[in-house]
Amino acid sequence: MDFWICVICLCLSWTIIQALHSIPRRSTAIRSKLPPGPKSFPIIGNVFELGDKPHKTLAKLANTHGPLMSLKLGQITTVVISSAAMAREALQTHDQVFSNRTIPNCIHAHKHHEFGLPWMPVSTRWRNLRKICNSELFASKILDANQNLRRKKVQELLTDIHKSSLAGDAVDIGRAAFKTSLNLLSNTIFSMDLANPNSDTARVYKQVVSSIMEEAGKPNLGDYFPILRKFDIQGIRRRMTIHFGKMTDIYDNIISQRLKLRKVPGFISKKDVLDTLLNDSEDNRVEIDKNQIKHFLLVCIFLLFSV
Repeated sequence: MDFWICVICLCLSWTIIQALHSIPRRSTAIRSKLPPGPKSFPIIGNVFELGDKPHKTLAKLANTHGPLMSLKLGQITTVVISSAAMAREALQTHDQVFSNRTIPNCIHAHKHHEFGLPWMPVSTRWRNLRKICNSELFASKILDANQNLRRKKVQELLTDIHKSSLAGDAVDIGRAAFKTSLNLLSNTIFSMDLANPNSDTARVYKQVVSSIMEEAGKPNLGDYFPILRKFDIQGIRRRMTIHFGKMTDIYDNIISQRLKLRKVPGFISKKDVLDTLLNDSEDNRVEIDKNQIKHFLLVCIFLLFSV
């Protein structure tokens, strides 16, 4: 314990020295290019101003500084967009300019930042994967084709709630919604339920998904103070490496089983996302291998909880 306290103190001291050393270098010309924003404290920036409800704090700050403002989160300059019109300008009109972004420290686990669609630099491969994502996950034709699936999963949700009601059991709405959303996504991708209490794989998958989202949602000192990234003081990247490993193992088994099925005479395509990726890979329409497919599928989990 004393050893780690000493390490943390040394890291913080180093960070303070580096931050104080860099302050005079910041020119007025560079600062003038940033949107307006609240004054920041040395080293820590505006981190503690956000409080325990940052969305409300940002809304209040937007009333003062406008829909486009800049904050300092530790040593990271962050631009905050607080209006639909401004978001449209950044995410649609100028999406190419803003497509590259700061990569969270935990995303470096299993080199996910090199293969995951949201984190890859703009390239031909990035455009192809983005096209697949738009055409196979978010296209209107896919949503229309999955109407019966959505109806079925909602009916299963209502049935589970009704059974709990008859038994006098409390219903965990968050867990029920999680199960329904996860099964909708997994059927779109794999044509199978991955929130199934009768399946060992499904139980592990659900547990790993919950763990990944928990770790991804934790504030990470390495994201605010880049000099601390290599030390992984909170252990978030280490735990995320374990979770990503379990997830990719599950995907590896699913992909291997599908590849075996595709070799069986008379195999009928399931026309899901996995089949689309395998077809594109075999036909060389997209430069993508098995490892990249696993990382693409891993991205789908993040998409589930961010849209």
